[in-house]
Amino acid sequence: MAKHLIKRFMPDHQKVKEHKHLKIFGPLLHSADLWHLNRHSIAGAFAVGLFMAWVPVPFQMVLAAAAAILFSVNLPVSIGLVWITNPVTMPPLFLSAYWVGISVLGVTPVSVEFELSYAWLETVLPQIWRPFLLGCLINGVVSAVVGYFGMRTFWIWHVQRRWKKRNAERTQS
Repeated sequence: MAKHLIKRFMPDHQKVKEHKHLKIFGPLLHSADLWHLNRHSIAGAFAVGLFMAWVPVPFQMVLAAAAAILFSVNLPVSIGLVWITNPVTMPPLFLSAYWVGISVLGVTPVSVEFELSYAWLETVLPQIWRPFLLGCLINGVVSAVVGYFGMRTFWIWHVQRRWKKRNAERTQS
């Protein structure tokens, strides 16, 4: 059932293979391992997607696809999970990464107002990049580990529950 639930939300293989940013991977996208729905592939995809969601660069989908190919995990799930960081969620998530970074480094937070401009990047980013990137790395690793083991645990729990239900139905007949 976990497989059926995930399959319901999966995009068409052909659409993913023909995506303009993913065409750079060419025949690598044809590997059957990238499309399997099993415990290993989905748990690995959660780890890849959740880690890449914390990478503060444009085109996270391409990085997630490259990592999915490298680790032979489910490609659509890996790509889909990077959208956890989207224009709405990015500010609070990246602010939390900054706070994690300053907590670990023990530095004083810099009070800045965000502004989407080159001048802001030029003046403020040099002051905050170390704690910000460290926080992104820590949050990415933690998210990947929790996602990997959480999905493996959920998958095993779900399969065991189905077995018990099937056995109970057999004994009743």
